[in-house]
Amino acid sequence: MNIGKSGKSFMISRSSILVNADYLIILGARVKGSVPSLSLQYRIDKAAEYLTANKHTVVIVSGGKGPGEDISEAKAMQQRLIAQGIEEARIMMEDKSTTTYENIVFSKELIPDTAASGLIVSNDFHIYRAVEIAKKEGLDMKGIPAKTPKVSLLKSYTREYLAITKYYLTELIGR
Repeated sequence: MNIGKSGKSFMISRSSILVNADYLIILGARVKGSVPSLSLQYRIDKAAEYLTANKHTVVIVSGGKGPGEDISEAKAMQQRLIAQGIEEARIMMEDKSTTTYENIVFSKELIPDTAASGLIVSNDFHIYRAVEIAKKEGLDMKGIPAKTPKVSLLKSYTREYLAITKYYLTELIGR
């Protein structure tokens, strides 16, 4: 069980999550024009829940601008977090990444020097690989899983299975 600085744990999705983590990284997902996809909205909502309960945690919103996106994924997350009452001063933006690997590497550059504990927010199907990439990059992080929209369950898990396979094959032959 993870215990926070206050000695309490934060319950999310049947597992205990560190209380008062120094930072939180939300991984990007598709934005339709300027509206977050349902997958991304679930990530934003889960992060806002944590950030509301943990007032000293800063957040890095991570995601660039892809085809069909009028704003970056990071900008969409920032706007929605502010709308949910998260102070803009707590939000750092990484808006260049286009892959999970880049999300982690580029976000790592924004982590405050004094930060010791961090969490990653993504959809449940994506947490395992995101945490593994973070470990490889020297970050000891745990994941906070947001739910996956029912309409995209099969596609998401199939795609992630292939992405995990590719990740491990790439690790075997070297990046």
